Amino acid sequence: MQIDVAILHLNEDSFLKEVIQTTNLAPFTPSGNVYFDLLESIVSQQLSVTASNTIFKRFCAMFPDNDPSPEILLTMDLNRLRSAGLSNQKAVYLQNVAAFTLKNNLENYPWDNLSDMEIISLLTQIKGVGQWTAEMILMFTLNRPDVFPTDDLGIQQAMIRLFSMTETGKDLRKKMIVTAEPWRPYRTVACRYLWRWKDNKKTK
Repeated sequence: MQIDVAILHLNEDSFLKEVIQTTNLAPFTPSGNVYFDLLESIVSQQLSVTASNTIFKRFCAMFPDNDPSPEILLTMDLNRLRSAGLSNQKAVYLQNVAAFTLKNNLENYPWDNLSDMEIISLLTQIKGVGQWTAEMILMFTLNRPDVFPTDDLGIQQAMIRLFSMTETGKDLRKKMIVTAEPWRPYRTVACRYLWRWKDNKKTK
C-alpha cells in the first residue's frame, strides 16, 4: 500500500484532511502471521492493553521458544492454560484457533488469492472469532487497504465527534458507511488516522 497515494486521496474529504494534517501515524509492519495474531486478538478481548500483554506473554512462555504452535496448544490442559490468566472460554477459543489452523493449513494459506469478504467468511467459522477480529486481521496482519470496521467503538466515537453524528445503532452504522464511501479504496488508512486522532484528543 502506498501511503502517500492514500493520503492524497483522503485529503479530498475536508474533515479528514484536518485529521490527517494534525495527526502522525505510527509506522507498522504487518506480520502476515494470521494464526499468531488470532491468538493474540482473542487474549486481548475485553481487556486493557497492559493486562492483555501480560497474559499473552505468560501464555507464550508456556511453549518452547515462546512459540505457541497449534500442535502443542491442542494437547495442553485447559487448567494449565488458565494459569496464564485466561478465562476457560478464552482457553477453549485458543484451542479452536489451533484446531482450525491445522485442519485448514492456515500457516501456509494463500491469503493473497482471497478477497476481504472471503477471508472474513473463513475466519468467522472459528468459534471465538467474530467479524471485528477478522477485520483487524485484514487491516493489521494482512495489510488490506480498504477495510472499514463499523462495529469498532473507537471508529464510531471518532466519526461521531468529527462529523457531529447524532444517530445510534444501525442508523449510525449506515451513516458511517455512507460518509466513508468516498474514502475507498483506502478506508483502512482513514481508520488508522481516526483511531490515532481520537486518542490524541483524549490526552489533550
